Amino acid sequence: MTTPVLAIHGGCGAIPKAELTPELDLAARAALERALKAGYAVLEAGGAAIDAVAEAVVVMENDPVFNAGYGAALNKGGFHELDSSIMEGTTGRAGAVAGARRLRNPVLVARRLAGEADPLLLIGEAADAWAQEHGFETVDNSFFTTPSRQEALERMLERERQGTLAAAPERDKHGTVGAVALDRHGHLAAATSTGGYTAKPVGRVGDTPIIGAGTWADDRTCAVSGTGKGELFIRRALGHEIHARMLYQGTPLEEAAHAMIHTEMTALGGGAGLCAVDHEGNVTLPYNTEGMYRGWMKGEELYVAVHED
Repeated sequence: MTTPVLAIHGGCGAIPKAELTPELDLAARAALERALKAGYAVLEAGGAAIDAVAEAVVVMENDPVFNAGYGAALNKGGFHELDSSIMEGTTGRAGAVAGARRLRNPVLVARRLAGEADPLLLIGEAADAWAQEHGFETVDNSFFTTPSRQEALERMLERERQGTLAAAPERDKHGTVGAVALDRHGHLAAATSTGGYTAKPVGRVGDTPIIGAGTWADDRTCAVSGTGKGELFIRRALGHEIHARMLYQGTPLEEAAHAMIHTEMTALGGGAGLCAVDHEGNVTLPYNTEGMYRGWMKGEELYVAVHED
């Protein structure tokens, strides 16, 4: 039997180190630890990797520390549009939602869609309606709003008026949560969820619900969940590219992942990060921003970090 592994990220839009108070630091680390323990409990009980990553992401969707679910970023119209996806590496089944407005936990709906297999991806009102028909909890869009996200929207709109959007901190530009896992049976899975970036155009969809871009899993190679400038992830099919380099070139996980983040994404000018685990249980968590909420758990070992710890 394989020793289970779980790795997570809470987005490369971490609070700048200079602004990270001890209280905020502790809150972020505690939230990461809760997500890891929740997901790892599934793996320890012999559960499937796809259920473990869903459980870990649910914890982060429920925590306003992160930009997913409750506490998600507001778009330019002043409301929330939520994206999520999930994929398992044995059969390649996947599910995703994009632009949803009322899903309490988008990743759970993506998980159910992965079981259905058809449809795989639902958008907007159709995703909300399908979820409600299938018994998932739906809420008013205002449920997801927090004072800090409202303030972030106001800051970004003011920057837009002043023409200083490029100078916005990563915490306002990006924010995603994700998890990858290897279970006792040697199977891989990945899940990702996000509110997108603050003041994004209404209707904008990033890489998170695009299988092969922000989320990928294949038992032959790896499971990947990304965070960062989604348009660039889509253009480079980032998750699938890491898999392809491993499968066709024999590139080790860490080398393939670091090349995509530190070479490809950096050259394109995008803030980016990811969490990934391969079929042998190796973990990597590269990012090219100042920090990334991240962690992993394997047996009794547990690690969480925000900046260069």
